[in-house]
Amino acid sequence: MSNAAPASGIDLTELDPAVRPQDDLYRHVNGKWIDRTEIPSDKARYGSFAVLAENAEEAVRDIITGTESPAAGAGAATEADKVAALYASFMDVERADAQGADPIAADITRAREIGSVDELITTVARFERQGLGGFAGMYIDNDPGDPARYIVFIMQGGIGLPDESYYREDQFAAIREQYRAHIARMLQLAGVDDADRLAGLAYDLERRIAATHWDKVASRDIQKLYNLRTFAELQELTPNLDWSAYLRAMGAPETAFAEVVAAQPDAIAGLSELLVDAELDAWRAWLVWSIVRSSAALLSQEISRANFDFYGTALTGAPQQRERWRRGVSFVEGAMGEAVGRLYVERHFDERAKAAMDGLVDHLIEAYRDSIERLTWMGPETRARALEKLDRFTPKIGYPVKWRDYSALEVDAGDLVGNSRRVSEVEFVREIGKVGKPIDRDEWFMTPQTVNAYYNPGFNEIVFPAAILQPPFFDVGWDAAANFGAIGAVIGHEIGHGFDDQGSRYDGDGRLTDWWTEEDRAAFEQLTGALIGQYNELSPEGAEGQTVNGELTIGENIGDLSGLEIAWKAYLRSLAGAEPPVIDGLTGAQRFFLAWAQAWQQKSRPEETVRLLTIDPHSPNEFRCNQIVRNLDAFHAAFETREGDGLWLDPAERVSIW
Repeated sequence: MSNAAPASGIDLTELDPAVRPQDDLYRHVNGKWIDRTEIPSDKARYGSFAVLAENAEEAVRDIITGTESPAAGAGAATEADKVAALYASFMDVERADAQGADPIAADITRAREIGSVDELITTVARFERQGLGGFAGMYIDNDPGDPARYIVFIMQGGIGLPDESYYREDQFAAIREQYRAHIARMLQLAGVDDADRLAGLAYDLERRIAATHWDKVASRDIQKLYNLRTFAELQELTPNLDWSAYLRAMGAPETAFAEVVAAQPDAIAGLSELLVDAELDAWRAWLVWSIVRSSAALLSQEISRANFDFYGTALTGAPQQRERWRRGVSFVEGAMGEAVGRLYVERHFDERAKAAMDGLVDHLIEAYRDSIERLTWMGPETRARALEKLDRFTPKIGYPVKWRDYSALEVDAGDLVGNSRRVSEVEFVREIGKVGKPIDRDEWFMTPQTVNAYYNPGFNEIVFPAAILQPPFFDVGWDAAANFGAIGAVIGHEIGHGFDDQGSRYDGDGRLTDWWTEEDRAAFEQLTGALIGQYNELSPEGAEGQTVNGELTIGENIGDLSGLEIAWKAYLRSLAGAEPPVIDGLTGAQRFFLAWAQAWQQKSRPEETVRLLTIDPHSPNEFRCNQIVRNLDAFHAAFETREGDGLWLDPAERVSIW
């Protein structure tokens, strides 16, 4: 994207006169950039988010390399020492190449010598503590039924392809063949003598595990996922998985599992059915593959590149691995993200942005309040509860009020694999230690240097890290129209998640409860059903013949629609009745929508487009821009659209929810 940042917030030189905004707003704003831009060889997609992420990586690298690393084997005392030592361990290519697969050789031997299902269970548990994967996914969050306490969530897992559909749908047949060959190649590089046989066993077991998995649509339904089980009920659900032994080996107190959320119970039960003596050879192969797959990025360049050949090139289309220093930065950020983030904020965050964001959030909240009060499809009882929830939203902007403590982490500049496992163990202890303690509402789940934002339904909070508060999303020097059309719509999007098809199931305290009347929920679902229908008809460039999954993407689509619509109302509110100025020949309304389009600038490889259509709850960027504005009367008025224009949508078919 051009560095030009005129007061309007719109770079006029980027607008494509060959494409009318009435026909294709996305390409009117981004078409020139799309035509001249080659996706970098290490990227599957590239655009505004990626540009800012690269800038953040460069800033973090400067922070990391500004501290001298302790020598290999020497103690790293301060956080800065640890950050430098972590990075040095990743950047020591000569050591990694000399070691090859040696750092995981003992683990592979241990996995191959497992003699019983009981031993398999305890071995997997020990490896899970070290970040080598487990039978299922496991994390800690506050309890949707009782948001004042932490609880363990157990999710389906155990597979190496992106989703269960990759193991069964015809369109992924070639990927399956490549994956099976990839497992064999990786095992061979890791020094496993009968690699092909083990690859076949591991793949076939994954296929059978995947057959028990829920699909992506079912797996985003919080009401279906919230399955509270006592420890005894969990054991009854999975009779072949001795949870007491598993937790002892993992170093987790059984009291932390007194009650758990078994998210996809039949998938978890299906996994248990496979834990039998007759499958032990397959499980040994599966575990060897799990060790290799989890460690590949930390081993020799040959092994790391081979791993990228499949997970990067085959799955996403990116022909080249990212530069090692960028991967090193990612490694450090995954290990000590807030330690780096504190320095990033000191050097790169403009406190004026935080003050301006406070004002924008206030305008968005009030615009939502006004809109909810005026909804014609919602009755007074539900309306009162919706306003109550809105009043309890907590915004977090820029960076945490308190930073994470990394004093328990030991780092050695000469031990990359060991560092990774110690990071995982420290994080495991921190997470499992939450259970039984008060909820920490100051915790952040993204670092300040992350170019993104999120809504957390259990905390009823919206969070905007420092790194996203810059062009093309925000600039303190921009006219208000562009800021409201870009970051304002992002704010509105995240608030909108509190009222999307899943977020609307939580109340203002973060409790999963039905606070709607039946009539109002039916009216809401009629509106969201119309939006699902719109998206089901859309086929993105690069995946012709395949369409968006409207049910999978409905939450994000509601966020986009309500976010932009409420941002528009907030912009009008900020004008306090004044007529917005014309800047660079553009009206306030036009600048608002052009800024929205700028934010979604992106170019994607076909393989990545297909992958994201399958697993991503977000719609392709061209539709996040174009399909949303088709539903807004304000867009049609701003550009005087007419029937026959590419973005024309009959007023009777336009959807307005919040």
